Amino acid sequence: MATQKITVETTVNKDVNTSWDYWTLPEHITNWNFASDEWHSPRATNDIKTGGKFNYRMEAKDGSAGFDFEGVYDEVNTHKNISYSLGDDRKVKIIFESVEGGTKIIQSFDTEDVHAAEYQKAGWQAIMDNYKKYVESK
Repeated sequence: MATQKITVETTVNKDVNTSWDYWTLPEHITNWNFASDEWHSPRATNDIKTGGKFNYRMEAKDGSAGFDFEGVYDEVNTHKNISYSLGDDRKVKIIFESVEGGTKIIQSFDTEDVHAAEYQKAGWQAIMDNYKKYVESK
């Protein structure tokens, strides 16, 4: 299966500085970084700088499955954009754009070759939706 680039996005009613913090600080990441209510993110580490590493643990709440989502930052421009490489060399880019009433977050990622592209897009969008729900509840 050939790698595709997929884009998901959301707009939150918080300023760019707040949106950035909720996206990058481990104490916030663990509250939104999962695709469904059956999953959770029990721990996260994040060294948000070029060359820094991150690791977000994602697990099924019933203990039946889990994995580490991890990578290395290729570029970090605070409050503007983040680019990173996953362990399998797939690339991800996130843009934080100030818009009227809040922040638009656009995330593009290379697909992996295990799951269908539509499935991956739905999962990444679900995580973005959880992020929006969490941020706007604060």
